[in-house]
Amino acid sequence: MAIIQDSSLAAIPDDHERFLQTMRAIQGALIVSSSIQIILGYSQLWGIFSRFFSPLGMAPVVALLGFGLFERGFPVVGRCVEVGLPMLILFVVLSQYLKNVQIRDIPILERFSLFVCIAVVWAYAQILTAGGAYKHSSEVTQINCRTDRANLISSAPWIKIPFPLQWGAPTFSAGQSFGMVSAVLVSLVESTASYKAAARLASATPPPAHIMSRGIGWQGIGILLDGLFGTGTGSTVSVENVGLLGSTRIGSRRVIQISAGFMIFFSMLGKFGALFASIPFTIFAAVYCVLFGLVAAVGLSFLQFTNMNSMRNLFIVGVSIFLGLSVPEYFFRYSMAAQHGPAHTKAGWFNDYINTIFSSPPTVGLIVAVFLDNTLEVKNAAKDRGMPWWVPFRSFKGDSRNEEFYNLPFNLNRFFPPS
Repeated sequence: MAIIQDSSLAAIPDDHERFLQTMRAIQGALIVSSSIQIILGYSQLWGIFSRFFSPLGMAPVVALLGFGLFERGFPVVGRCVEVGLPMLILFVVLSQYLKNVQIRDIPILERFSLFVCIAVVWAYAQILTAGGAYKHSSEVTQINCRTDRANLISSAPWIKIPFPLQWGAPTFSAGQSFGMVSAVLVSLVESTASYKAAARLASATPPPAHIMSRGIGWQGIGILLDGLFGTGTGSTVSVENVGLLGSTRIGSRRVIQISAGFMIFFSMLGKFGALFASIPFTIFAAVYCVLFGLVAAVGLSFLQFTNMNSMRNLFIVGVSIFLGLSVPEYFFRYSMAAQHGPAHTKAGWFNDYINTIFSSPPTVGLIVAVFLDNTLEVKNAAKDRGMPWWVPFRSFKGDSRNEEFYNLPFNLNRFFPPS
């Protein structure tokens, strides 16, 4: 957003030329900033830093991964309550109350409740739209409720194959790249919390330091490819997919591989992408109420390995969660009122850095929780922090199940051996 609002780009009079120059600037910033995750990942530096983590320190971080997204939940559902509320109720009923319904020994509703709910409520929203229910509604209501907004399907091409540098050669600016680095660091923290949550929901062992670093390194390569292909955004872990893993109880990597193939295929078919984009976002917001809540609960579940009778632990968890919610809310409200963040100096890259870092609940939570956990009455607190349970999982060889959970597919471990 900071690049889009850059004064040098905003001054370009022609809309199409401004779009191309903006995309090239975003591409350059993504390519430069991707090196941060690639270096931290493949050098094992992030894995080394992770030895400062503990169940007590990670509980607020993972919890804030879900709690911090509360604005995308019911506040968005409320924008079109006649669509969002039925979706929320139907999803809870099918995925929880009727999850034991089986067809040929397959828990069909537990695994496919999201598909069923989206299809049913989407069709319901289409009926409301076609029936003229929103013909005389306000513009805000129409944007959030209608399924035919902006003529997405009719204006999309049937086939459009993405290719590298499709917007032209990337442009590089130190200030814009520094600003993007802050987003990459936020992604680093949020992805780390997501790895921990995904492993717990999949009933796997916590990711060893080497595996966590490997994931960050591959994510950096993903951001590099984003920059080359001009996607406009970087790659990070999908928090809703982590929650979906807990809802469906499907933790197979083969599902992810097949899904990636579908996404690559459908990315070339513009009509299909437009079809999915026509789904009212209120439907997804209703799903987020459940999925983000699941992720937040996983974070709180780490507290079972700690001593919550300890005043030290209560202080760390309480302050970390409160500041993790309160500080980003302050930055958000300040930005809405003043049209710029609290950091507003002549150095634009510094402003982007501070405003981005402290607008992320998990990042604020990590800074506070890890600092307090490693500086406050640390001596003789290892057991209270949950370290006896945590330490064996740091090494790949620390648990025999790690090989089953974290070996690479297609025998790729020959080229990337675990350490």
